[in-house]
Amino acid sequence: MLYTNKHPTCTKRSSNIQLKRFLCVLVWMDAAAAATGLALVIGFARSQNARSNRRSALTRGFYKLLAQLICVKCATKATTVAALARMTREDSTKLLAPEYYPSWVVFSQRQKLSVLTWLNAHLTKIWPYVDEAASELIKANVEPILEQYRPIVLSSLRFSKLTLGTVAPQFTGVSIVEDGSDGITLELEMNWDGNPNIILDVKTRLGVGLPVQVNNIAFTGVFRLIFKPLVNEFPCFGAVSFSLRQKKKMDFTLKVVGGDISAIPGVADALESTIHDAVEDSITWPVRKVIPILPGDYSDLELKPMGTLEVKLIQAQGLINKDLIGKSDPFAKLYIRPLRSRMRTSKVIDNDLNPVWNEHFEFVVEDTSTQHLTVKIYDDDGLQASELLGCAQVKLNEVEPGKVKDMWLKLVKDLDIHRDNKDRGKVHLEILYCPYGMENGFTNPFSSNFSMTSLEKVLKDGSGVENGDLAKNKKRTVIIRGVLSVTVISAEDLPPADIMGKADPFVVLTMKKTGTKNKTRVVNENLNPIWNQTFDFVVEDGLHDMLIAEVWDHDTFGKDFMGRCIMTLTRVILEGEYKDSFVVDVAKSGKLTLNLKWLAQPIYRNP
Repeated sequence: MLYTNKHPTCTKRSSNIQLKRFLCVLVWMDAAAAATGLALVIGFARSQNARSNRRSALTRGFYKLLAQLICVKCATKATTVAALARMTREDSTKLLAPEYYPSWVVFSQRQKLSVLTWLNAHLTKIWPYVDEAASELIKANVEPILEQYRPIVLSSLRFSKLTLGTVAPQFTGVSIVEDGSDGITLELEMNWDGNPNIILDVKTRLGVGLPVQVNNIAFTGVFRLIFKPLVNEFPCFGAVSFSLRQKKKMDFTLKVVGGDISAIPGVADALESTIHDAVEDSITWPVRKVIPILPGDYSDLELKPMGTLEVKLIQAQGLINKDLIGKSDPFAKLYIRPLRSRMRTSKVIDNDLNPVWNEHFEFVVEDTSTQHLTVKIYDDDGLQASELLGCAQVKLNEVEPGKVKDMWLKLVKDLDIHRDNKDRGKVHLEILYCPYGMENGFTNPFSSNFSMTSLEKVLKDGSGVENGDLAKNKKRTVIIRGVLSVTVISAEDLPPADIMGKADPFVVLTMKKTGTKNKTRVVNENLNPIWNQTFDFVVEDGLHDMLIAEVWDHDTFGKDFMGRCIMTLTRVILEGEYKDSFVVDVAKSGKLTLNLKWLAQPIYRNP
């Protein structure tokens, strides 16, 4: 037992300390009411699962061996033998009643529900104590975060009253995460339709004080508990880390006590955004709270950046039109963590359903196994709220470190509900993940240390710290300058552009920043032309320039556009040279094969 109703006088102080530590965990994630018991249950379940897997493997091996023996004795029963060899543990339980099998064969849903019932019963029992202890603890931890995200229209934002109410949260699901680490990871799905009494003391810059009550809280989410490290001292783990792994729903209403919050425009929306940001930045994964159980150094369990994600927003195609007159005016928002301070917004491209941005953004990565990059495309409506055109996500665990990944992402209406089959267009990204301390000679090309010349080395000493008055007074940024050699090799499967089902294609190469152009010769009446022509371009800023290859059909009295390919130069700067086939955008079909080669000449530009 973690606590008892009988406390001897001599141990009262020690028991209070343990109880306070125990309640701290409960207040933040409502899941550690029985942390020690959970760890024991998890450890037991884990060992039983391991035993079950080993025994299942033996069972399957036995069935297969038995099938082979029967096959030798009776080849005419091949169908029966094959069915027997494919039997699983679940299939075997259908042959005999469950009482004839040991517990490692039968694991009923009733046993899973009993764990949740046990957790909910304990949480309900101690909830009054949690409610009593929570007020000051939440104030001390949450008020600084509210102040950090306080809207500019407010002069102060703090709690005047806070109780969690009489309704305890209910756990609705439990699972063990096998991540291969030296610890036990448990995820608990929780639902809370509570009756808390939360009043915020809000003061505007006009001097108006508003007591704002937070009502009708409805929350559904998944909390993650990490028992790590495992030790040989009771309770067998050194610390508990907890976090809100997934926020499925968080609804609430705001009401001014004795008034109407809508009387002051913008306050309600600003407060809602502040509350969401506070929850996101304080406890939502990968942020985690570490509660030491046994003495020790647990700094390695705290949140630490793992690397940077370099993202180029190149273009979008086929966006839906939200305007009655003209076309949509698209812009993009990108983020890994949905915090206002960490979101990046592109420029607005007016009246264009196929916008080209060519903008670079950098993000901090804290957990590649669970985090993802989110892209949302909006239509700018001026003073009115922007309309969502579509969104997409990239899982960071699918991005190879140190390798440029060029991708087209299909836009959808909602990232959680995949019921919309409407074509909303697609977005073109280039992604490069650069882990900290990567060992293979890889250097982030967007770093100021990339392609250092002798001049920069003079400005730095052996430790990499800038020296001298020149370095202090004139901070310089490396500009990747060089010569880009482009060989237009061939194209294949181009769409016909003439009445006779042929085309007379040629390619126009353009550097976007300078507008420098070169074009190939015309290949008459051919949908699979071969050029093998090389062109050189002097590039002033390789990391932020683009190569546009347009395919045209030559006519006697003009030319017809067939399609295009847009490429950034990040990959060729990293690799030096590469050959690839690019899908011809806009066209119904076709690929263009190019060879790109880079000769770097770094220079410096004063800010």
